[in-house]
Amino acid sequence: MKVKFYGVRGSVPSPCPSKVGFGGNTSCVEITGFDETKIILDSGTGIIKLGEELIEESTDDINILLTHNHWDHIQGFPFFKPIHQSGRKIKIFPGQVESSDKDAILTQMSGSNFPVKYDQLPASISLYKEATASKRFAIGNFDVQTQALNHPDGGTAYLISQAGKKVAYVTDNELFPPGKINTSIKEWETFIDGADLLIHDGQFVDTELPEKLGWGHSTTTQVLKLAKSANVKAVALISHDPFRTDEQLEQIEKELKEDSRGFLQVCCAKEGQLIDLSAIEF
Repeated sequence: MKVKFYGVRGSVPSPCPSKVGFGGNTSCVEITGFDETKIILDSGTGIIKLGEELIEESTDDINILLTHNHWDHIQGFPFFKPIHQSGRKIKIFPGQVESSDKDAILTQMSGSNFPVKYDQLPASISLYKEATASKRFAIGNFDVQTQALNHPDGGTAYLISQAGKKVAYVTDNELFPPGKINTSIKEWETFIDGADLLIHDGQFVDTELPEKLGWGHSTTTQVLKLAKSANVKAVALISHDPFRTDEQLEQIEKELKEDSRGFLQVCCAKEGQLIDLSAIEF
């Protein structure tokens, strides 16, 4: 499998010179299998660039797995060019949020929110609400397992496997929430055990956490500790704080690499970064 990052910021896009190195678009990751089947994880503003590539490269069905409905995970969808292609088949697997609006990725294009309404789109768009309600389902040759996120309004994490390789996509997630715990740390260890790559949000550093408990994100060091205990081979941190500069992220990455030496590989993911699971090198 190959993993490519199209959006790595959390909360809000942050396009400015001090962040161009890691990128300013919000969450979107593409996984490509050995048979070229693709899964898109989340539909933040990073999906816009991906859409421009897809309309040039293929006419295959598009599979979008959503973690949840917060803006930074769906706001790129109205500008995703394949939805404006007549006959293009797009399958959306919504995250299991606590409210009933599992179709929010579409209904954001309604009322006075957006000039083009979702029921005017020429593409053939289907919602698979029941699939992500189960613990396990398949997309082509991908095996997909789910786990509940610890995040305000709920959401779904994914473990995607194919040909003996495993990628865990866990964002946005608070490993030690102060309130209701949907998934305990032991359950996370079991869920991601032995993963080749863990993609997890690390929006905070330890000193920031006291003021942001309950916001639904983890610290970089918490994620590293989880990865070590679960025998994960490599970690890519995403959902970077929108105010975090390239220089600050480079320093965080340097410290994490020093802490993880001899245990696993770690990086702060960048837009455009491609990871080949057959030979992960950061």
